[in-house]
Amino acid sequence: MAIHKLFESKRFALVGCALLGMTAVGCQTTVGGQTLPSAYYLNDDVQYFPMGPEFRLSRQVEALEAYKLRQQGLDQSGPAPTPGPPVN
Repeated sequence: MAIHKLFESKRFALVGCALLGMTAVGCQTTVGGQTLPSAYYLNDDVQYFPMGPEFRLSRQVEALEAYKLRQQGLDQSGPAPTPGPPVN
């Protein structure tokens, strides 16, 4: 009987620690239908991602057009250009 109580108290302590850990971290929360920011949002670093090109495959389209012109014999620019670094 004492072992059963010991496991019950450990389980209770584990659940209590888990609940305390979930409420103590600075996460978004929903209160009354509102999504509220964490308590530490003023201290958080801001991640900025600059705008990229609207059409992400512009270099590929240019390369395909140049290839088509070379195949038709209309391109006078010479050999094919070497590809640049990849664009993310």
